[in-house]
Amino acid sequence: MGLAYQISEVAKEKSGVSRLTLTDFRNYAYLRLEPQICPIIITGENGSGKTNILEAVSFLTPGRGLRGAKMSDIKRQTPAIAPQEYASVDKNFSWAISAEIVKNNEPYTLATAVQKNAKEQDDQWHTFDRRIVLIDGQKVSTQAELGKYLSAIWVTPQMDRIFLGGPQPRRSFLDRIVYTFDLEHAKRTSTFEHLYKEWYRLIKTGVRDNIWLLNLEEQMAALGVSIAAARREIIARLNTFIQNEPDDVFPDLRFELDGTIEKKLDTLPALDVEDYYCQKLYESRKNILENDSIEGVNRTDFKVYYKKKNMPAQLCSTGEQKSLLVSIILAQTKCQILEKGFTPVLLLDEVTTHLDDIKRDALLEKIRDLNLQAFITSTDVDAFKLLKNDAQFFEVKNNSITEC
Repeated sequence: MGLAYQISEVAKEKSGVSRLTLTDFRNYAYLRLEPQICPIIITGENGSGKTNILEAVSFLTPGRGLRGAKMSDIKRQTPAIAPQEYASVDKNFSWAISAEIVKNNEPYTLATAVQKNAKEQDDQWHTFDRRIVLIDGQKVSTQAELGKYLSAIWVTPQMDRIFLGGPQPRRSFLDRIVYTFDLEHAKRTSTFEHLYKEWYRLIKTGVRDNIWLLNLEEQMAALGVSIAAARREIIARLNTFIQNEPDDVFPDLRFELDGTIEKKLDTLPALDVEDYYCQKLYESRKNILENDSIEGVNRTDFKVYYKKKNMPAQLCSTGEQKSLLVSIILAQTKCQILEKGFTPVLLLDEVTTHLDDIKRDALLEKIRDLNLQAFITSTDVDAFKLLKNDAQFFEVKNNSITEC
């Protein structure tokens, strides 16, 4: 049974967003969109709010959305003329997103909002924002539950430079890939980050409670090894997939993890690596005081190579780097369809930038043939003539959206 046949069999059972409603979200006082399960082309001038729609869909999955924004930055700040259906978010909420989705033809409702909370501290009242999530009207305790119903893969203009500069954006990109396959990965990375900040703060402020610090180091080591193991597993899986199913247009890739803990797992059992990591954290307390770097999973780099040229991505041309990024997204999409049994939603913000006409049309054909939902933004509607009979076209203007 060929790969294309297996993917087409999964895609017969539709998955995606069938209705999207935004309230006080970014530039929208109120917006309702009823997309089909097909390519969705959203055009409009720069700054009109196209990306905000994609960001809203990304909040229907675990995490902080495709911009990684603070929850407080998302509430609509500027006045807007609202349609008759507009009902402002309750005063206890900053903004809200609700959606009707289908997963393999089965309907569900997802909603998320940021709730304002207040608490008294030192005789003063402080407010803080807290995101809540509902599935079929029932509040759930963790965002990870969203990943069971909707999966999203995205490309943004900021990612055009992901292969350049420091490793942090690449590491975030890597972890996003991993937790589309492994829903617990997001919780691991978040918990590790929290523990690390606490450990760092204690050392920097001169706390000398050795038992407390050792306890944190043991927890960090255990979580860190789990994070590294999950990264290794998914990257190995994708490397094998790409080797067996190379793309016919976009370049072949090879992935590599450049991290101390990931490399230790190549030769040592996980428990031995935990002991090694714990010892390294203990020895690094002095490094923290001297502001030196520390080895660990929060320093891992995700490296990509253009296989045909045996060239690291950062040395490739701008056009080649964009093609490599598209290759990653296509490989992840196909692999995820087979692994998870339902199609992800693609969120492609200005994805055709830096692609020549041949590669642009090839990408659009591949999206159409995958038979999935893809939200694609652009300022140029003429770039999508290839999809005129296969896509749904919308225009964003004056804080509203209309179907063309």
